Amino acid sequence: EKHMVAYQLSIFAENKPGKLARVTGVLAKEKINIRATTIATADTFGVINLIVDDPRRAEKALSDAGMTVHLREVLAVLISDQPGALDSLTQLFQKEGVNVNNAYGFVLEGSKKAVFVVDVDQIRKTEKLLEHEGFKTLDTQSLSSV
Repeated sequence: EKHMVAYQLSIFAENKPGKLARVTGVLAKEKINIRATTIATADTFGVINLIVDDPRRAEKALSDAGMTVHLREVLAVLISDQPGALDSLTQLFQKEGVNVNNAYGFVLEGSKKAVFVVDVDQIRKTEKLLEHEGFKTLDTQSLSSV
């Protein structure tokens, strides 16, 4: 059975000027397309999360450049770009006791859809739940082609 999961790259870095530029520089050179990014910083340390079109190649390129990179499975949930769409998803998570560790969204260009990326504790269970409730999740390939 095919799992519709995407991969998020997390790069652990010191909270210093130029950190993000190093990351984007490596990916630009490799012609890897960044779909979404979030940055979380805590004092001296930060985490840069990325959704890219070729996560495995990106992981290798960033590792080769001496960065600490983690590749982890996330769910990229397709929602309609309209009021209340995200709420129906988050209410479902609450009702079913799904814990969201990290989340961010981006709107798909030229479509009435948005993608909400969630990092959850029980990914398989959540994936089945979403499928059952009629939510579509995208894998890396379909994320790249939307």
